[in-house]
Amino acid sequence: MRFLKDISLSAFTAGFVAVLVGFTSSVAIVFQAALAFKATPEQLTSWMWALGLGMGLCSLIPSLWLRKPVMIAWSTPGAAVLATAGLAGGFSMSEAVGAFMVCAALITLFGVTGWFERVMNRIPVAIASALLAGVLARFGLQAFMAAQTALPLVVLMLLSYLLMKRLQPRYAVPVTLFIAIIFIAIKAAFTTVNVIFELAKPVFIMPVFTWSAMVSLALPLFIVTMASQNLPGVAAIKAAGYELPLSKIITMTGLATLVLAPFGAFALNLSAITAAICMGKEAHPDPAKRYTAAVSCGAIYIVIGLLGGAFIGVLMSFPKELIAAIAGLALLGTIGSGLAVAVQEESHREAAIITFLVTLSGVVIAGVGSAFWGVVAGAVALFVQQYGKRQS
Repeated sequence: MRFLKDISLSAFTAGFVAVLVGFTSSVAIVFQAALAFKATPEQLTSWMWALGLGMGLCSLIPSLWLRKPVMIAWSTPGAAVLATAGLAGGFSMSEAVGAFMVCAALITLFGVTGWFERVMNRIPVAIASALLAGVLARFGLQAFMAAQTALPLVVLMLLSYLLMKRLQPRYAVPVTLFIAIIFIAIKAAFTTVNVIFELAKPVFIMPVFTWSAMVSLALPLFIVTMASQNLPGVAAIKAAGYELPLSKIITMTGLATLVLAPFGAFALNLSAITAAICMGKEAHPDPAKRYTAAVSCGAIYIVIGLLGGAFIGVLMSFPKELIAAIAGLALLGTIGSGLAVAVQEESHREAAIITFLVTLSGVVIAGVGSAFWGVVAGAVALFVQQYGKRQS
């Protein structure tokens, strides 16, 4: 099997780090969203089952089929919107599921018609690269901010990373992670978590469709998922130099969400942060073999889904400083490449910098995150600066 020939330690580690960062950085928000709809423990486990299988299968299968990394994640800003709107509106779990299905139908529509891909193709490379750099730079900052509470750990990880980048660049991230885990084990700094290994049981929830849930849950979930998740996800793909059938992938995420929504999958979408981890040089020096990192990530997602909360408990035992540091270090190369492309062309430089800074700011306007507004600001700046010149 070609996959077994192409897989490497660095690729598998990239997949593991992607899961580690993806789950531990936002699983608490997903829990809050589920609890906002008064989820029972069984329903909460079902959410993890549905999301794990959805992300896993939608990452693993197309990555193997296309031999290119396809990274799918849950909508973190979407979960935040649900957590807030759910509490404010007092919606039931059945109403929430109905909203999830409407959102999934809209995502599928934008994929089938090609509307999303046509919009993405109009975004200049400099703006897309600046967008990605702005999204990822926050993780780079958090890596060094972690030194405030875990200075020895962060310094050790930074020195390990720099040394391995000089000696064996391909294994810089795996070795750094391994050394960090050994250090934490010696210091006995793992968080104590009650882990029970048992297969998760999906719980079907009959959807109920109400106008208030459509307006308060479905539409905001759709908007933030497309603007704050799929948009930077496309930027990550372009920055890595891959050509993927975006419309088909968006359609796949919509259909997968539609099928799994009654079990708790609220929104599946393209990943940006974890995609950058699996699509970068640190995953594999050969771009044609980086798909193995996405496959590894997808396989781990599936295991997490099948084991429910048990595997999440294991991941949550890692100190938050370790997670922040390894994420930031793993993304350094991608951040640098994004900035380099963003400022390469002088005519697009200021617009790209504006995109980068607005995205990095984390500003939220009308419930929509900074990734969308960064592109809007950059596009306006580019229009003001270039429109007259094109006409002359």
